[in-house]
Amino acid sequence: MNPLEQTTQQVIDLIKKNKATDFEFSVGKSSGVSTAVRLSKVETLQYHLDASFDVSVYFGKNKGQATSVDLSKESLKKAIDSACMIAKYTQEDPFNGLAPKERMAWDAPDLDLYHPWNLDAKQSIDIAKECEQVALEQDEIDNSDGAELSSYEGETYYANSNGLVAKIKNTRHSLHCSLIAKRESEMQTAYEYSIALDSSDLMSPSKVGQKAASFAQKKLGSQHLMSQKCPVLFIPRQASGLFSQLLGALSGSRQFKKTSFLLGSLDKSVLTESISIYEDPLQLKTLGSRAFDLDGVLKNKQFFVKDGRVVTYLMGQYSANQLGLETTANAGGVSNCHVQSNFDGGLEELTKDMTKGLIVTDLMGHGVNATTGDYSRGASGFWVENGIIQFPVSGITIAGNLKTMLKNIVYVGHDIDSRSNVKVGSTLINEMTIAGEG
Repeated sequence: MNPLEQTTQQVIDLIKKNKATDFEFSVGKSSGVSTAVRLSKVETLQYHLDASFDVSVYFGKNKGQATSVDLSKESLKKAIDSACMIAKYTQEDPFNGLAPKERMAWDAPDLDLYHPWNLDAKQSIDIAKECEQVALEQDEIDNSDGAELSSYEGETYYANSNGLVAKIKNTRHSLHCSLIAKRESEMQTAYEYSIALDSSDLMSPSKVGQKAASFAQKKLGSQHLMSQKCPVLFIPRQASGLFSQLLGALSGSRQFKKTSFLLGSLDKSVLTESISIYEDPLQLKTLGSRAFDLDGVLKNKQFFVKDGRVVTYLMGQYSANQLGLETTANAGGVSNCHVQSNFDGGLEELTKDMTKGLIVTDLMGHGVNATTGDYSRGASGFWVENGIIQFPVSGITIAGNLKTMLKNIVYVGHDIDSRSNVKVGSTLINEMTIAGEG
């Protein structure tokens, strides 16, 4: 029995002394290193060693919660006692309670998510420096916002009064580079990154640096656009945010709180019928995969939107209780979500198909209203005519309403960005409003 497993058993024994009707908790430890360099100088070098304890206790339908970052027996007992005291003073909530016992992750599979990296300080500095140096050697790259390398590993136990004890052990490693390109008085910024569960799957430092530099170079010579309506093509890293808004609107909590622009959309069309969205949480060695949700419910492959229609909301046990439905094992969000492609090609082919319009590569600001669906964000990218990129664009705003925007998605390409939890290719919307000059 390892130390964290011993702590888990200790917590179970302590909670049982309080005679709670039910309980659930998670206890975890994580460690890592992060290194940031800028212009070949080390700006930060940090080692992380963290612990966490989150407990919920139930006395009937009364619930109390507490947290701690200290896993000593004394601190654990204080947190448990505090949760029990809170439960006695909180209002009874008929929707409180654990998920059904038969839905629990009794046989949670090992998804091969743990690939530790024995990364020392010198090695992390050398990798970050190499990444930045390669980038700075490229033409017109004038300055750097820095390169950062990070490595994380963690282990968490979840347990509840149904008798479940389940473990998650995972790693995550990333390399990021951000640059400034300059031509005469014009400056443009760009970034590139790589992220993986296994360090051997990371993009090489030189390639990350080169791709960041190339992106920054292409943005030089930017022009403004006249205000107009036209097709808009989101590159994959921006398209994932678009579909995250859709998934957020389908969350059980937004539905029962009535704060969703897709309120009451079950079995209704929200996308063109050639597009489906599903999660595949049990894929091995994949970013976003997860065997069970925060309620301890076993996850499985499932569709949220099929042939354009909403199949189910995204629910943990509490929101499912509120809506009178069954949990979809989405307490904590989606896991390894996929937007199916409906176009045989990626960004290049979609650019040709669009003929004339805007490619969005960067978005700024937070102008999204999740309740009404109103969408207005600063953007930059490239202008396309005759299916060919003509020039880079900056200083514009793209606007619309998400409900309409989603319905107006014509194509999703197969150039999927696997670095995101929401995996999607380039996405073409047939019309949006561009606010520019005039």
